[in-house]
Amino acid sequence: MWRKTLQVLAVSTLVGGLGTGLAQAQANKPWHEIGRDAKPAEIKAWNIDVRPDFKGLPKGSGSVKLGEQVWEAQCASCHGVFGESNEVFTPIVGGTTKEDIQRGRVKNLEEGSNYPQRTTMMKVATISTLWDYINRAMPWNNPKSLKVEEVYGVLAYILNLADVVPEDFVLSDQNIAEVQQRMPNRNGMVFYEPLWRVDGRGDVQNVACMRDCPVQVSIRSVLPEHARDAHGNIREQNRVIGPVRGADTTRPPPTEPLTQRITVEAVVVAQAAPAANDPKALLNTNSCTACHGINNKIVGPGFNEIAAKNKDRAGAVAYLIDKIKNGGQGVYGAIPMPAQPQVSDADAKAIAEWIAAGAK
Repeated sequence: MWRKTLQVLAVSTLVGGLGTGLAQAQANKPWHEIGRDAKPAEIKAWNIDVRPDFKGLPKGSGSVKLGEQVWEAQCASCHGVFGESNEVFTPIVGGTTKEDIQRGRVKNLEEGSNYPQRTTMMKVATISTLWDYINRAMPWNNPKSLKVEEVYGVLAYILNLADVVPEDFVLSDQNIAEVQQRMPNRNGMVFYEPLWRVDGRGDVQNVACMRDCPVQVSIRSVLPEHARDAHGNIREQNRVIGPVRGADTTRPPPTEPLTQRITVEAVVVAQAAPAANDPKALLNTNSCTACHGINNKIVGPGFNEIAAKNKDRAGAVAYLIDKIKNGGQGVYGAIPMPAQPQVSDADAKAIAEWIAAGAK
């Protein structure tokens, strides 16, 4: 009897000790029960990348003609009507020839070339890279909003501009591998196998040089004075999260090495929803300030300039709402204002009323 009693007490003590230890472990790790495994549907929603072997490419097709329509409505404002670029981004098309398409290497990338700029079609080797990027990131103000056939169409239009496919071409998941064999720089990627091995060696054999180092810094690239503040203060156009190092272009250029003057300003932005009666907060939420400053032009005119131009217009609010939602071109120069259908009617009305009242 005593032996059984001692065994029961021992087991009870052990179990109690385990329970206390588990509770203590959970107390030390309060995140122990936070989170869960991702569900297959959630993983599938994010797993949208397209590999060079076209695994992950959705079924579908799109014509050059469809791509041209989407391009002019949503892409041309940043990339130019013919992919030649404008004041925003570097060119997508240019610098390739029919000979490049035949051999798969771009002549203008070779040493000694004096071609002024490297375009996207000059550099990219795999057509899947273009499809994947357009699908994931474009248009920049509303990524992942293009339908599958629109992505195929936009890519077909780019390929047509680069003379890779004819103007009546329809790009699809069935023929994209054939089009890959016409990419101008398809043979431009170099695979250096040793870099992929744990025991591999690098592809350079240089040694550190610590002799005859220059003691003075010479500036080899300058920004002309007339262009220094042509697009507004660069410092105010940096991303508002993380280190900010933009030059204050409202001041004269520095006279000593920049490494002695750079300061890092860590800016933290609260992710709060804008108040319904705060038009300036709505400008940020709807990405309006990416192209428009309050008092200065960035890509498009400043809001004060828009307000001044429309101060005497009858029905100014309705006119401005239409421009916000449907876009336009020619009022402030050659760069078009892309349509912004994702902006809600309420937001568009609040922004339009604020502009019509003087944008203050």
